[in-house]
Amino acid sequence: MATVEALWRHPIKSHGREALDQVTLTAGQTMPGDRVWAVAHEASKADGSEWAMSANFSRGVKAPALMAITSRYDADSETVTLSHPDRPDLTVQPDRDPQALIDWAAPLMPEDRAASARVLRVPGRGMTDTPFPSISILNLASSRALEQAMGRELSIHRWRGNIWTDLGTPWAEFDMVDKEIEIGDCRFIVRERIKRCMATTANPETGERDADTLGALKENWNHTDFGIYAEVTQGGTIRTGDALRVL
Repeated sequence: MATVEALWRHPIKSHGREALDQVTLTAGQTMPGDRVWAVAHEASKADGSEWAMSANFSRGVKAPALMAITSRYDADSETVTLSHPDRPDLTVQPDRDPQALIDWAAPLMPEDRAASARVLRVPGRGMTDTPFPSISILNLASSRALEQAMGRELSIHRWRGNIWTDLGTPWAEFDMVDKEIEIGDCRFIVRERIKRCMATTANPETGERDADTLGALKENWNHTDFGIYAEVTQGGTIRTGDALRVL
Protein backbone atom coordinates (compact mmCIF):
# COMPACT_ATOMS: atom_id res chain seq x y z
CA MET A 1 0.00 0.00 0.00
CA ALA A 2 1.30 3.45 -0.91
CA THR A 3 1.92 5.82 1.99
CA VAL A 4 2.91 9.45 2.44
CA GLU A 5 6.70 9.57 2.56
CA ALA A 6 7.17 13.34 2.93
CA LEU A 7 5.26 16.61 3.09
CA TRP A 8 6.66 19.94 1.88
CA ARG A 9 5.47 23.50 1.58
CA HIS A 10 7.02 26.55 -0.08
CA PRO A 11 6.00 29.71 1.80
CA ILE A 12 7.30 32.13 -0.86
CA LYS A 13 6.89 30.93 -4.43
CA SER A 14 10.28 29.78 -5.79
CA HIS A 15 12.03 31.11 -2.67
CA GLY A 16 12.51 28.14 -0.37
CA ARG A 17 11.09 24.84 0.89
CA GLU A 18 10.13 23.52 4.30
CA ALA A 19 9.42 19.96 5.53
CA LEU A 20 6.29 19.14 7.53
CA ASP A 21 5.27 16.16 9.67
CA GLN A 22 1.58 16.82 9.18
CA VAL A 23 -0.75 19.35 7.60
CA THR A 24 -4.46 20.12 7.82
CA LEU A 25 -6.10 20.79 4.47
CA THR A 26 -9.38 22.51 3.65
CA ALA A 27 -11.65 21.64 0.72
CA GLY A 28 -11.10 23.95 -2.22
CA GLN A 29 -7.93 25.51 -0.81
CA THR A 30 -4.19 25.22 -1.32
CA MET A 31 -1.91 23.79 1.35
CA PRO A 32 -1.65 26.18 4.32
CA GLY A 33 1.63 28.08 4.18
CA ASP A 34 2.32 27.06 0.57
CA ARG A 35 3.04 29.83 -1.96
CA VAL A 36 1.50 32.38 0.40
CA TRP A 37 3.61 35.05 -1.28
CA ALA A 38 5.04 35.44 -4.76
CA VAL A 39 7.70 37.88 -5.98
CA ALA A 40 6.57 39.70 -9.11
CA HIS A 41 9.26 40.94 -11.49
CA GLU A 42 9.41 44.38 -13.10
CA ALA A 43 7.72 43.20 -16.31
CA SER A 44 4.84 41.53 -14.47
CA LYS A 45 1.25 42.74 -14.69
CA ALA A 46 0.18 40.83 -11.56
CA ASP A 47 -1.18 43.09 -8.81
CA GLY A 48 -2.22 40.63 -6.10
CA SER A 49 -5.95 41.00 -6.71
CA GLU A 50 -6.24 37.52 -8.23
CA TRP A 51 -4.27 34.45 -9.27
CA ALA A 52 -1.67 35.06 -11.98
CA MET A 53 0.41 32.79 -14.22
CA SER A 54 3.90 31.81 -13.10
CA ALA A 55 5.51 33.83 -15.87
CA ASN A 56 4.70 36.94 -13.82
CA PHE A 57 7.09 35.95 -11.01
CA SER A 58 10.76 35.53 -10.21
CA ARG A 59 11.36 31.77 -10.21
CA GLY A 60 13.86 29.01 -10.75
CA VAL A 61 13.27 28.60 -14.46
CA LYS A 62 14.91 32.02 -15.03
CA ALA A 63 17.00 32.27 -11.86
CA PRO A 64 18.33 28.79 -10.97
CA ALA A 65 20.14 30.07 -7.86
CA LEU A 66 16.74 30.51 -6.20
CA MET A 67 16.38 26.72 -6.15
CA ALA A 68 18.94 26.45 -3.32
CA ILE A 69 16.85 28.47 -0.84
CA THR A 70 15.37 26.74 2.21
CA SER A 71 12.80 28.36 4.47
CA ARG A 72 10.94 28.26 7.77
CA TYR A 73 7.49 29.82 8.07
CA ASP A 74 6.06 31.05 11.37
CA ALA A 75 2.35 31.54 10.75
CA ASP A 76 1.77 33.25 14.08
CA SER A 77 4.24 36.06 13.41
CA GLU A 78 3.83 35.92 9.62
CA THR A 79 7.61 35.70 9.26
CA VAL A 80 9.70 33.59 6.92
CA THR A 81 13.34 32.73 7.61
CA LEU A 82 15.33 32.16 4.41
CA SER A 83 18.67 30.39 4.05
CA HIS A 84 20.95 30.01 1.03
CA PRO A 85 24.57 28.76 0.76
CA ASP A 86 25.65 32.11 -0.70
CA ARG A 87 23.58 34.48 1.45
CA PRO A 88 23.26 35.28 5.18
CA ASP A 89 20.02 34.08 6.77
CA LEU A 90 17.11 36.50 6.64
CA THR A 91 13.97 36.59 8.79
CA VAL A 92 11.35 38.82 7.20
CA GLN A 93 7.67 39.69 7.28
CA PRO A 94 6.98 39.81 3.53
CA ASP A 95 3.83 41.89 3.93
CA ARG A 96 5.52 44.55 6.05
CA ASP A 97 9.00 44.64 4.54
CA PRO A 98 8.88 43.31 0.99
CA GLN A 99 11.97 45.28 -0.01
CA ALA A 100 14.10 43.35 2.49
CA LEU A 101 13.13 40.13 0.72
CA ILE A 102 13.79 41.61 -2.72
CA ASP A 103 17.18 43.01 -1.66
CA TRP A 104 18.20 39.71 -0.05
CA ALA A 105 17.43 37.71 -3.19
CA ALA A 106 18.82 40.28 -5.64
CA PRO A 107 22.35 38.74 -5.79
CA LEU A 108 20.74 35.45 -6.81
CA MET A 109 18.99 36.97 -9.83
CA PRO A 110 20.70 36.95 -13.27
CA GLU A 111 21.54 40.40 -14.60
CA ASP A 112 19.92 39.65 -17.97
CA ARG A 113 16.51 38.86 -16.45
CA ALA A 114 13.72 41.12 -15.26
CA ALA A 115 14.50 42.21 -11.71
CA SER A 116 12.21 41.41 -8.79
CA ALA A 117 9.95 44.39 -8.10
CA ARG A 118 7.22 43.64 -5.54
CA VAL A 119 5.87 40.94 -3.25
CA LEU A 120 2.25 39.88 -3.72
CA ARG A 121 -0.22 37.89 -1.67
CA VAL A 122 -3.59 36.74 -3.03
CA PRO A 123 -6.30 36.57 -0.35
CA GLY A 124 -7.68 33.10 0.28
CA ARG A 125 -5.18 30.93 -1.62
CA GLY A 126 -1.57 30.26 -2.42
CA MET A 127 -0.04 31.30 -5.74
CA THR A 128 0.30 27.78 -7.13
CA ASP A 129 1.05 27.18 -10.80
CA THR A 130 -2.57 26.32 -11.61
CA PRO A 131 -5.63 28.60 -11.78
CA PHE A 132 -7.40 26.18 -9.46
CA PRO A 133 -6.12 25.74 -5.86
CA SER A 134 -3.85 22.74 -6.34
CA ILE A 135 -1.85 20.34 -4.22
CA SER A 136 1.00 18.55 -6.01
CA ILE A 137 1.49 14.81 -5.48
CA LEU A 138 4.70 13.10 -6.61
CA ASN A 139 5.85 9.50 -6.91
CA LEU A 140 9.24 8.34 -5.63
CA ALA A 141 9.14 5.39 -8.06
CA SER A 142 9.13 7.87 -10.95
CA SER A 143 12.07 9.67 -9.39
CA ARG A 144 14.02 6.42 -9.16
CA ALA A 145 13.24 5.58 -12.79
CA LEU A 146 14.57 8.94 -13.92
CA GLU A 147 17.67 8.54 -11.76
CA GLN A 148 18.34 5.16 -13.35
CA ALA A 149 17.87 6.58 -16.85
CA MET A 150 20.25 9.45 -16.13
CA GLY A 151 22.76 7.38 -14.16
CA ARG A 152 22.84 9.76 -11.21
CA GLU A 153 21.02 10.73 -8.03
CA LEU A 154 18.42 13.50 -8.23
CA SER A 155 17.20 15.40 -5.20
CA ILE A 156 13.42 15.39 -4.81
CA HIS A 157 13.64 19.14 -4.22
CA ARG A 158 14.10 19.73 -7.94
CA TRP A 159 10.37 19.08 -8.27
CA ARG A 160 9.07 21.32 -5.44
CA GLY A 161 6.24 18.93 -4.57
CA ASN A 162 3.79 19.01 -1.67
CA ILE A 163 3.03 15.33 -1.05
CA TRP A 164 5.54 12.57 -1.83
CA THR A 165 4.39 8.97 -1.96
CA ASP A 166 5.82 5.73 -3.37
CA LEU A 167 3.47 3.97 -5.76
CA GLY A 168 6.01 1.26 -6.57
CA THR A 169 5.60 1.70 -10.34
CA PRO A 170 6.98 4.66 -12.30
CA TRP A 171 4.34 7.01 -13.69
CA ALA A 172 1.49 5.17 -11.93
CA GLU A 173 0.41 8.60 -10.70
CA PHE A 174 -0.68 9.51 -14.24
CA ASP A 175 -3.32 6.77 -14.07
CA MET A 176 -4.98 8.69 -11.23
CA VAL A 177 -5.95 11.69 -13.40
CA ASP A 178 -9.73 12.29 -13.18
CA LYS A 179 -9.98 9.84 -10.27
CA GLU A 180 -10.74 10.45 -6.59
CA ILE A 181 -8.10 9.52 -4.02
CA GLU A 182 -7.99 9.44 -0.24
CA ILE A 183 -5.01 10.31 1.97
CA GLY A 184 -5.46 10.37 5.73
CA ASP A 185 -8.69 12.21 6.46
CA CYS A 186 -8.65 13.99 3.09
CA ARG A 187 -10.08 13.31 -0.31
CA PHE A 188 -8.89 14.76 -3.59
CA ILE A 189 -9.84 14.79 -7.24
CA VAL A 190 -6.76 14.46 -9.43
CA ARG A 191 -7.01 17.12 -12.12
CA GLU A 192 -3.94 16.93 -14.37
CA ARG A 193 -0.32 15.97 -14.91
CA ILE A 194 2.39 18.49 -14.05
CA LYS A 195 4.29 19.83 -17.04
CA ARG A 196 7.87 20.64 -16.06
CA CYS A 197 10.23 23.51 -16.85
CA MET A 198 13.93 24.34 -16.72
CA ALA A 199 13.80 24.94 -12.96
CA THR A 200 14.19 21.18 -12.49
CA THR A 201 17.61 21.24 -14.17
CA ALA A 202 19.07 23.20 -11.23
CA ASN A 203 20.71 21.51 -8.25
CA PRO A 204 18.69 22.48 -5.13
CA GLU A 205 21.82 22.38 -2.98
CA THR A 206 23.96 24.71 -5.13
CA GLY A 207 21.47 26.52 -7.35
CA GLU A 208 23.49 25.62 -10.47
CA ARG A 209 22.12 23.87 -13.54
CA ASP A 210 23.65 20.40 -13.63
CA ALA A 211 21.11 17.87 -14.97
CA ASP A 212 19.09 17.72 -18.19
CA THR A 213 15.96 16.40 -16.52
CA LEU A 214 13.67 17.55 -19.33
CA GLY A 215 15.83 15.95 -22.02
CA ALA A 216 15.94 12.66 -20.13
CA LEU A 217 12.17 12.61 -19.65
CA LYS A 218 11.59 13.34 -23.32
CA GLU A 219 14.14 10.82 -24.55
CA ASN A 220 13.03 7.96 -22.34
CA TRP A 221 9.27 8.52 -21.97
CA ASN A 222 8.35 11.03 -24.67
CA HIS A 223 6.98 13.58 -22.22
CA THR A 224 8.28 16.21 -19.79
CA ASP A 225 5.71 15.63 -17.03
CA PHE A 226 6.47 14.78 -13.42
CA GLY A 227 3.77 14.45 -10.75
CA ILE A 228 0.09 15.34 -10.66
CA TYR A 229 -2.04 18.25 -9.48
CA ALA A 230 -5.00 17.45 -7.25
CA GLU A 231 -7.76 19.53 -5.66
CA VAL A 232 -8.97 18.94 -2.09
CA THR A 233 -12.63 17.88 -2.02
CA GLN A 234 -12.78 16.82 1.64
CA GLY A 235 -10.57 18.48 4.21
CA GLY A 236 -8.73 16.88 7.11
CA THR A 237 -5.28 16.11 8.42
CA ILE A 238 -2.51 14.29 6.54
CA ARG A 239 0.54 12.86 8.29
CA THR A 240 3.65 11.14 7.03
CA GLY A 241 2.92 7.43 6.99
CA ASP A 242 -0.75 7.85 6.02
CA ALA A 243 -2.04 5.55 3.28
CA LEU A 244 -2.98 6.70 -0.20
CA ARG A 245 -5.97 4.94 -1.76
CA VAL A 246 -7.62 5.29 -5.14
CA LEU A 247 -11.39 5.30 -4.61
